[in-house]
Amino acid sequence: MMYTIETIARSLGAKALGDLSIEIDSVAEPQDAGPRALALAMKPAFAEKLAEGSALAAVLWEGADYEALGLKAAIIPPRPRYALSGLSRQFDQGEGFSEGIHPSAVIDPSAQLGEGVSVGPLAVIGAGAQIGAGSVVGPQAFIGTNALVGEGCFIREGVRIGARTTLGARVIVQPGAVIGGDGFSFVTPEESAVERTRASLGDQGEGESQHWERIHSLGAVHIGDDCEIGANACIDRGTVRDTRIGARTKLDNLVHIGHNVVIGTDCLICGQVGMAGSSTIGNNCVFAGQVGLNDNIFVGDNVIAGGATKIFTNVPKGRVLLGYPAVKMETHVETYKAMRRLPRLMKQVAELQKAVFKNDKSD
Repeated sequence: MMYTIETIARSLGAKALGDLSIEIDSVAEPQDAGPRALALAMKPAFAEKLAEGSALAAVLWEGADYEALGLKAAIIPPRPRYALSGLSRQFDQGEGFSEGIHPSAVIDPSAQLGEGVSVGPLAVIGAGAQIGAGSVVGPQAFIGTNALVGEGCFIREGVRIGARTTLGARVIVQPGAVIGGDGFSFVTPEESAVERTRASLGDQGEGESQHWERIHSLGAVHIGDDCEIGANACIDRGTVRDTRIGARTKLDNLVHIGHNVVIGTDCLICGQVGMAGSSTIGNNCVFAGQVGLNDNIFVGDNVIAGGATKIFTNVPKGRVLLGYPAVKMETHVETYKAMRRLPRLMKQVAELQKAVFKNDKSD
């Protein structure tokens, strides 16, 4: 793929300077950029490394002097970081999957495939499944019985989509993700030690031997339009009602979503986040890596949780959280500062105790 500076700038809605006829076939970091690559020097600190490469053109910030940086052309987008989404889309070479239905794919006769659907080697599509027009089912992927996959979806290699799962349009599922496995739901014939401990918050005593019976998952998973599910993420089906993920929400690698969880629209869920069953998440929430959520709690809209935060109780909308257990971020920072002062404080207290004790003896 080859584009001129003028073509790239027009596609980004950006300003172009210098020789607009320069042809570009890739993007690169400044120090690695050759004469055919567009260097990503979107702030002064990045531009310092342009001299280490041989780029002729770069993406720069407003007010940058491209000629002083040794360039022949520049693209100045309104928001340089956002421009990366358009640039990466233009230069994405894809996965190289072949078009059409591979001879080794196993497709049940009752499955319905829309126009232009591509199915890779050793993929399996179950009975009654429906695949929307233009969707890609990658090698060794599995689509279960009566699953619905919308138009323009991209199901990467090794994905497992369980029975009755619904994916909206343009959903991307990265390799190894499992959508629609059974929820982790078990119950004991009598009140369990876990239930008693949860009620008392105390020692359960010696307890007695109990066995666990599985609660079958009768619900499914429903994923809205334009979502993305990361590699090796797991989304459990609901017990009775569906587990639901709202439109445009993005899940990172190794995220686990428990049964009956409801996530709103436009959320960003980073790597290794775990959400216990029946928790409800509002819209536009951001959870950094390794955030954990208790079961049966509610998190309001526009909540941000920093890395490794553990949320045990309901959270009002707009709250910014950090810590274990989760508290307001400013509270956590002040608490951490206080903890760092503790050794010095304890030393001061010990010195005061010695002084007081010495004075008592002298009296």
